[in-house]
Amino acid sequence: MSETQTAGTTRKATVRVRQIASGNGRKPGQQATLVGLGLDKVGKVRELEDTPSVRGMIRKVHHLVRVED
Repeated sequence: MSETQTAGTTRKATVRVRQIASGNGRKPGQQATLVGLGLDKVGKVRELEDTPSVRGMIRKVHHLVRVED
């Protein structure tokens, strides 16, 4: 987990996640993970704090999302 400093303030690193496939018809745990990431529609983008728990959630639904830089 890295932090960046700009003008005396500390900002946590973030990761941008885009949903590229629907959660319909997937296992309930995968649908719940998408909801936990704040994704509910194909094409929706969320900027989330880059933590190990968020990375684990992304790994669980890696086939349904794309991580953008």
